[in-house]
Amino acid sequence: MMRMGKLWRPGLLALALLAVFFRPGAGVPFSELSRGPGSLGPPPPPSARPGAGFTLEQVLSASLPSGLAAAPDGRAVAWVQNARGVRNVYVAEAPDWRGRRLTAYTQDDGQEISALRFTLDGRHLVFVRGGAPNRQGQIPNPESVAAGVARAVWIVPVAGGEARKLRDGGPVTLHPDGVHYLYGEGNAVFRKRLDGEGPADKLFEVRGGAGSLVPSPDGRRVAFVAGRGTHSFVGVWGEGDRTVRWMSPGLWLDASPVWSPDGRRLAFLRRPQVPGQWPFVPVRQTVPFALVVADPESGQGREVFRAEEGQGSAFWPWEGESPLLWAAGDLLLFPYEKTGWLNLWAVPAEGGAPRNLTPGPFEVGNVLLSADRRHAFFDSNQDDPHRKHLWRVAVDGSGSPEPLTSGRGIEWSPLPLAERALAFLASEATLPARAEILLPGAGRRPLLEDWLAAEFPRTGLVEPVPVSFRAADGLEIPCQLFLPPGLGPGERRPAVVYFHGGSRRQMLLGFHPSIYYHHAYSLNQYLAAQGFVVLSVNYRSGIGYGMEFREALNYGAAGASEFQDVLGAGAYLRSRPEVDPARIGLWGGSYGGYLTAMGLAKASDLFAAGVDLHGVHDWNVVIAGFRPDYDRGQWPEFARRALEASPLAYVDTWRSPVLLIHGDDDRNVPFSESVDLAYHLRLRGVPVEELVFPDEVHSFLLHRNWLRAYQAAADFLGRWLGR
Repeated sequence: MMRMGKLWRPGLLALALLAVFFRPGAGVPFSELSRGPGSLGPPPPPSARPGAGFTLEQVLSASLPSGLAAAPDGRAVAWVQNARGVRNVYVAEAPDWRGRRLTAYTQDDGQEISALRFTLDGRHLVFVRGGAPNRQGQIPNPESVAAGVARAVWIVPVAGGEARKLRDGGPVTLHPDGVHYLYGEGNAVFRKRLDGEGPADKLFEVRGGAGSLVPSPDGRRVAFVAGRGTHSFVGVWGEGDRTVRWMSPGLWLDASPVWSPDGRRLAFLRRPQVPGQWPFVPVRQTVPFALVVADPESGQGREVFRAEEGQGSAFWPWEGESPLLWAAGDLLLFPYEKTGWLNLWAVPAEGGAPRNLTPGPFEVGNVLLSADRRHAFFDSNQDDPHRKHLWRVAVDGSGSPEPLTSGRGIEWSPLPLAERALAFLASEATLPARAEILLPGAGRRPLLEDWLAAEFPRTGLVEPVPVSFRAADGLEIPCQLFLPPGLGPGERRPAVVYFHGGSRRQMLLGFHPSIYYHHAYSLNQYLAAQGFVVLSVNYRSGIGYGMEFREALNYGAAGASEFQDVLGAGAYLRSRPEVDPARIGLWGGSYGGYLTAMGLAKASDLFAAGVDLHGVHDWNVVIAGFRPDYDRGQWPEFARRALEASPLAYVDTWRSPVLLIHGDDDRNVPFSESVDLAYHLRLRGVPVEELVFPDEVHSFLLHRNWLRAYQAAADFLGRWLGR
């Protein structure tokens, strides 16, 4: 039984309340924010509360797009549409760009669709159906199908017709000849015809297997990455002599190979392996990362760029598929945090001075090149830290980034198409995500005419406003505030603090790009409609606010400094005139479940109840899940600090009721985290409720499980906090 001592004291809450300082956001009068909580009367009886204008089923009815892919000639775009758990492939073609469905799946069966790609001739689409296996090779089976489920690669005609299975297994790499595809199996790499004729041709075999297969433009070579635990090599297999050559092998983690347009050179990323550096601890600097360009014939390579020591020396990727692009003018594009912000940089492939193409205090993501490689398209939060918009910049640095979208919406994942068309994904504060197209001279519109489900509530949703507060240690923390409709003068409502997962995430002023947080935003809207004041906290160690905020000192397993943000959020809500200070709760999933548990464990006199979805409760257990080589016995001091940064160390001071929700095939946070916490809490008489999904994974695959989980969460908060 762990007894780490009672760290929570009444004086700590007083300190947090004295320290809290908040900045009003758009639409929130400062006079309203500055009134003291003690000046208002008691809350009206529950019968006076306005009912929600919509159900949870309605707000979660949105059909969500993902995985945009362009045809090689840019005259078609495809994507995956998830309609309440029913996933299908859609396509839209020039010149009308009207979306239509290609596949005919009809069930909420938990089978994901991913890795969507056009064949070279643009006449077929290849995709993977089924989730990735865990370390034991088990495919997710959230419906507990007795016969088991399979993961397979499929191909479907763009013109319409039946999908055909190519092979069992995960993603394949399409060959530049348009006839074959490549795949890895065991330690070997194979080549097989797309039409299914003939046997597979074994190309090569290497110890540990080969990943990240990248054929050269002429298809005569294949670059790959061989992971070896403490290090990794970039290799090249050649069609001519059918041998493998290693590209400048060294004592590094080499990754992300990219061919020059003429196929004569290969660039890749080089990073150090840092002994004893475990996940979920801050890394602000290290041995600097580098870019290497190698000759595939000889394997000889040389550094063409090395990050400066100090700030920016630790590599951090942008969101998207490839962190290294070979652009026109023989330039390499890559992310770099020299300024403390994740900007887009360019450096000559022959070496030379690097150039920041997007200077400023903002972060870029989802970077793609135009067909002529002269421009980079990307999304960023430039000039709008609470949203994302689309931008374009010349790779030669001849101009400043050009905004392609703006306003009160959110846009991400730009995909340049033929004739200057641009596909992307978009959402708003009160409208869910959809696939859109921007046409020169014609503006933007959805790719699907019936993209919005008839059940989705067209009224009743609120527009959250940006606010911020100062945490208990003084750090300013950005948030979004959802005020319930029908709020009367002098009325006090229950309140809920929401913490996102990750922690490398950022909640926005609208429906989120990720389906996990798109759903979380929907629940926050529903809670607001139910009468709750909801505060969505972008706590330290999240993205969007620069490297120092993301790599916050002592965050996570290094000391749980985010707990200062938990205290600050509670103090901020206690100071709000609309909030009943005795009825403040918490909810969050994954890392957000961790912070929910930390708040309940160390501040039960501040937080009355909480919903913890698959949260982290002992960092030592979770780190071992991500790094099997972690042995707390070999790192006793780190293990001690990690435990002290965990909710399980403070169960003696946990008094508030909690709802634990978890799927028992979780591949991110072990199911045992909830099992162990429930045991220790029940041993101490803490009210514990539970909702368990057998065979469900971390981000629930079945839509009906999202509904059950969120309805249970809303009901639990309503029972313990009132409405």
